[in-house]
Amino acid sequence: MGDGSAPRGASPGEGPNGRPLPLSVRLLGAGVRGARSVGRATGVDRAVQSAAEEAMVAAVESDAVERALVRVLRGPLVEEAVHGALESEAVKRAMIEALDSEMVDEVWRRLLASEEAQRLVERIAEAPELRAAISAQSVGFVEDVGHTIGNASRRLDDILERIVRRVFFRPPRSAPTARAGAVTRALAFALDMLIVNLAFSGLAAIAALIGSFFSGDGSNVSGLALALGGGAWFLLAAFYLIAFWSLTAQTPGMRFFGIRLGVEGRGLPLRRSLKRLVGLGLAALPLGLGFLGVFFDERRRGWQDRLAGVDVLYEVRERAPVPWSRLNLSEPLVGEEPGTTKAPGAQGLRPQRVSGSPLRG
Repeated sequence: MGDGSAPRGASPGEGPNGRPLPLSVRLLGAGVRGARSVGRATGVDRAVQSAAEEAMVAAVESDAVERALVRVLRGPLVEEAVHGALESEAVKRAMIEALDSEMVDEVWRRLLASEEAQRLVERIAEAPELRAAISAQSVGFVEDVGHTIGNASRRLDDILERIVRRVFFRPPRSAPTARAGAVTRALAFALDMLIVNLAFSGLAAIAALIGSFFSGDGSNVSGLALALGGGAWFLLAAFYLIAFWSLTAQTPGMRFFGIRLGVEGRGLPLRRSLKRLVGLGLAALPLGLGFLGVFFDERRRGWQDRLAGVDVLYEVRERAPVPWSRLNLSEPLVGEEPGTTKAPGAQGLRPQRVSGSPLRG
């Protein structure tokens, strides 16, 4: 047999077929059995086994074996084996059965119901980066709508100006201009008046509620109340225009359509804002003839612009960068040494040294 012992039922001097073994073979077998007995008695066999075990462990832990394993894992055999396993129908069925099992559902239920998952959701919801991203998306959507409408209105400015000049036998404009045209300015003014009307409606509703509380009947409105209401509306509109012209040189409607007053500094001086408001009324009185200068004047100025000495310009549109574009990826994370960064998705691995310029998003 494998250990050198005679088969069962055969004497030490006989072979498997019952024939006597040669003398040399019998002497060698007796020597092996004697050496084995001596080794067991003296403990040499255990020492040899321990030495062999240490030698095998040292061989496995050596750099050569590590390099060999790396070469095998990087070789095509492992890749082919993994692809073959993934394409195997048996593996697919096993994975589908595992995902459809009740154990996986129970794990997901416990995971989602855990306090750690709730804290993670709350932490993500309270993150300033998430709030900044949502705010940027909302503002960016409004700006995109304004950009689209503003670009269309700018093209209509030139088209309408060419038509009006042709009707009045005026030569067309020889070169493009950065001054705002009639369509864009009219749309911006209409949006401003819509905002004024909404604000006035809210104030009027509050005033009517208070009046009905004291008088007991708010169904009848006198002519004096209508006159006071109309005067209040004009005062609110005048305050709205003067305030925004003086503070930011553009109203919300002008900002939405991308135009502004061409002034140096933050806003138009108060005196010039009052002059522009008076010029706006004077231009509207003669059936809007004061606004024809927007079509015929080379600087597209109406009476209100001439009286205030100001131009209305197209605003240069620049998209604001998203919040995450300002992140500095070269800064080390907490617990890392400066100048190192972790590989993506490799938590707990050894940090990799970054050489040269920092990473850019």
